[in-house]
Amino acid sequence: MTDEFSIEAIFTALRSVFPPGNAFVPLHEPCFIGNEWTYVKECLDTGWVSSVGKYVDRFEEELAAYTGVKRAIAVVNGTAALHVCLMLAGVRAGDEVLMPALTFIATANAVSYCGAVPHFVDSEERTLGIDPHKLAAYLHKITERRDDGCFNRNTGRRIKAAVPMHAFGHPVDLDPLGEMCCRFGIEMIEDAAESLGSFYKGRHTGQWGLLSALSFNGNKTITTGGGGAILTNDEDLGRLAKHLTTTAKVPHRWEFNHDMVGYNYRLPNVNAALGCAQLEQLPAFLVAKRALAERYRKAFADVPGVRFVTEPDDAHSNYWLNTILLDQAHAGQRDALLAVTNDAGIMTRPAWTLMNRLQMFAEFPRMDLRIAESLERRLINLPSSAFLEGEAHANA
Repeated sequence: MTDEFSIEAIFTALRSVFPPGNAFVPLHEPCFIGNEWTYVKECLDTGWVSSVGKYVDRFEEELAAYTGVKRAIAVVNGTAALHVCLMLAGVRAGDEVLMPALTFIATANAVSYCGAVPHFVDSEERTLGIDPHKLAAYLHKITERRDDGCFNRNTGRRIKAAVPMHAFGHPVDLDPLGEMCCRFGIEMIEDAAESLGSFYKGRHTGQWGLLSALSFNGNKTITTGGGGAILTNDEDLGRLAKHLTTTAKVPHRWEFNHDMVGYNYRLPNVNAALGCAQLEQLPAFLVAKRALAERYRKAFADVPGVRFVTEPDDAHSNYWLNTILLDQAHAGQRDALLAVTNDAGIMTRPAWTLMNRLQMFAEFPRMDLRIAESLERRLINLPSSAFLEGEAHANA
């Protein structure tokens, strides 16, 4: 093999992972091979398709058991889950919330729903998530502790929370980040939307924050069509989250009394039924996705100018979206590679546009973002559907 960078070599390595004859390879498709039809049909047959029903309770109980938290509250999507997490953590209008610039827009949108201000921070290449050590040094320079919290000396605003996001399923370095939050008096809320099935030092993601948010969008490791969940080990916050997301209705056989401004964020029973069937298959999905990641790792091992992103030390990733990084010297070839692969029917995509480069967030505070900027230029996501591994073996 040549030692020179070659789009053709990268494309050949990528194509070798898939079975021959695939006309189109999507980025991430759902896989319905279990009890989905049975459970959804039961909802249709009984008429329990809306916001109450046995599958909602079951889904919440099974999510809590799998992730190891005390309470899981199912909601309509991951953005709604994150919105409620922020509110329950005490984020108020005018507060600042630390978050990676390299994230999906839902993270920043949820902060904006609270009237708060996103404060964008840098990532590290090892985890693709917040760099806790660089952030701690930055906060030491720009903040001061007062009786009522941590304040940004440059803006005068309180920094109330930090929202690490586990990018593409790879856990952030949570221990030093948690220590940093304690030192500065900042609440941690995990954006675990992409990390169902990912573990950090043997514990599932979502257990380090006061609250955490999951997503079950159609392209996630498991799906409820649309959907999300709030995770917490605080029983009181769990009860309040359930109340707040069900329009804050006071339980009664017939009266409609509401004791606070609530949100109609309830996950319908028919969606929860889909989720229950998907959860039953989650272990098999994760095995298949890790096997697919290993095929990618081997395929790219000797290809010059590109690196397959593997799970960080101390982490066990779900490999939600497999990822390659071009070397710095070849970052300018990213779009050409995206064009070649997508033209050939292999769906690849770049990282999200950094939040600070979006018009509505351009004036918000940010630290030096040189690593996030580098990752944005060089990162490409690859097809990651769980069933791709099975197809590859079937055609081997």
